[in-house]
Amino acid sequence: MTAFQRLFVRLAHRWTRLTRSVTLGVRAVVRNEDGAFLLLRHTYVPGWHLPGGGVDRGESAADAVVRELFEEARITVSAAPRLHGLLLNRHLGARDHVAVYIVEHFERRAEWRPNLEIAEIGFFCGSALPPDTSPATRRRLAEVLEGRPAATHW
Repeated sequence: MTAFQRLFVRLAHRWTRLTRSVTLGVRAVVRNEDGAFLLLRHTYVPGWHLPGGGVDRGESAADAVVRELFEEARITVSAAPRLHGLLLNRHLGARDHVAVYIVEHFERRAEWRPNLEIAEIGFFCGSALPPDTSPATRRRLAEVLEGRPAATHW
């Protein structure tokens, strides 16, 4: 991705935050049969994160997480995602909420390739996450691994 493309993606995300009074996003804790978690690295922000994105107008949060998983990782969800929690993201001015879903039944039907938004994806064991995994991602994975409910804040 070129520097111009990265700048464009960042500006588009900021514009969305400025023009909406409240935003709703989704994130997915995707766990495979070996117990490893899906993480991805964006082209426009450092570190490894849970897959997800914004909920479109007229779309349910559950439908958004299914769509985002396909768009970002070419994963097709084969059983309904389970809501882990709804969290307030204070880092974005206390207007952003994130619905976190757990996905354990899925298929990878299409080949994944890097694109304008996602530079890399991978499955990682909870005890061997990449060093630059985001703190919020680490907290969500710890909650799932330990069977704890979601925190109230991202």
